[in-house]
Amino acid sequence: MLQRIGRMLVKEFLQMLRDPRMRVVIFGVPVIQMTIMAFALTTDVMNIRTAVLDMDKTPASRELISAFTASNYFRITSYLQSQEELSGLLDHGEVRAVLQIPAGFSKAILSEHTAKFQLITDGTDSNSTAIVLGYAGMIVGNYSDARQTERLARKGITTPPVQIETVSHAWFNPNQESRFYYVPSLIATMLFIFSLMLTSIGIVREKEIGTIEQVMVTPIRGFEFILGKTIPYMITGYISMTIMLCVAFVVFGVHVRGSLPLLYLLSGIYLCGNMGLALIISSSAATQQQALLTSFLVLMPSVMLSGFMFPLNNMPDPVRYATFLNPMRWYLEILRGIVMKDVGVATLWPAITAQTALSLTFLSLAAARFKKTLS
Repeated sequence: MLQRIGRMLVKEFLQMLRDPRMRVVIFGVPVIQMTIMAFALTTDVMNIRTAVLDMDKTPASRELISAFTASNYFRITSYLQSQEELSGLLDHGEVRAVLQIPAGFSKAILSEHTAKFQLITDGTDSNSTAIVLGYAGMIVGNYSDARQTERLARKGITTPPVQIETVSHAWFNPNQESRFYYVPSLIATMLFIFSLMLTSIGIVREKEIGTIEQVMVTPIRGFEFILGKTIPYMITGYISMTIMLCVAFVVFGVHVRGSLPLLYLLSGIYLCGNMGLALIISSSAATQQQALLTSFLVLMPSVMLSGFMFPLNNMPDPVRYATFLNPMRWYLEILRGIVMKDVGVATLWPAITAQTALSLTFLSLAAARFKKTLS
């Protein structure tokens, strides 16, 4: 049996790597795409282009503007002279926020009345708008506390009244940097995409070039054939994963906090499941085009329903239950648990069990669907 599988492995590696362009596709493209998408996919909102309409023009209003610019979140790009200029900037997308300070702002502060100003934001991107408003609320809160301290000092009150302060801390990601979330998720996505698409054309390519007949007349069994088709792509998947982890560490500062051997072991189970699913697609398709189109039909729902882009708990119950059959959903739990949280089998066993069950099911179905007949 080992000799038959070994011959299959040699054949697959020769078929897969003899074309230099194919080597670039297998080893280079996943890493390049992961790197580019990791730079592009971020929820960190920085350098917010902001226009200022200061109708008060007092030291107090200038101090408020300085508080916004000193935060490094807001970048003043223009100063407006009238409200008529405001809508044009927002309509053309030249700014994402407008800080409007009304006349009498300083007088309200000095008279200890509520001083009001307006922050107008571009609401086309609701997520970014919420983040911008959160930044503004934090800046205004600090500004207000500073003015309150000054007011009490003028009255000779050195001890401020008792205040309740919330001290927050983000566990596992103290600075709440999105790269620590997106980079591991992109590694899982790239592994899923390329293991599914490359393996799905495996059997179909044999049919199209006519070598499937040669395989059928050999004494190789269905399970041995599946192993011969799976192991080469699994090895290349491991190589691509290693390169992506190195890029994640060197370029983005994301390193594996947990057990690296455990991560590689569970990644192998994930890759086996992906390739079993790909071989099911491959054995059902008559041409490589059909196999690739079917892979795309499987790919998009799998990525969207994995918890990568959207929280699983926000999905309707029927859709959330359907994600139990998605191998990427369980691998993301495993990957984030090991990379970010430094947890082990005791915590991840539900995801490991589901991942293993799906992998065994897909590989068994792939072996059952392969029949050594021309039909």
